[in-house]
Amino acid sequence: MTAVAAAALQVKPGHWRHMPGQRVWIVFGGRADHGWQRLLHPDFRHCFAAIEDGQGWMVLDPLTGRLLLARIEVPPGFDLPDFYRRAGLRPVGPFPMAEHELGRGLFGAPLNCVSICRAALGPNAPFAITPHGLFRSLINRMESRKKNLTSFEIPT
Repeated sequence: MTAVAAAALQVKPGHWRHMPGQRVWIVFGGRADHGWQRLLHPDFRHCFAAIEDGQGWMVLDPLTGRLLLARIEVPPGFDLPDFYRRAGLRPVGPFPMAEHELGRGLFGAPLNCVSICRAALGPNAPFAITPHGLFRSLINRMESRKKNLTSFEIPT
């Protein structure tokens, strides 16, 4: 391997970092574009990630045959999750974006909307294969976090 090729393969630590204040919302919907999706739970046939930062919103949506990454042109402070709720979708979040760390990889997972959303959540995202499984895992994690943060009991 040449020195140029070796330098091109090196990833600088700064590339691992995200922008401060980035939060991820995972949005679930029941629309089926393919016949096989009708086998999935009716309200959870697709999911995508909406990422909020200081500049606004970015949507990461795995569509059939391509991956859509779009900056949404909305006024500052726009409540995109509420917009999705009014449109009949189910946003779950927010989840802070984790700094680069070692965690479970996505090895062996099929490349679908769930694996893309898990990648957006970071290395400690819950394991799931279907959108409904990811929804249940995220809701359980949020309920557990609320229970632990609001409990006044001292664990023994």
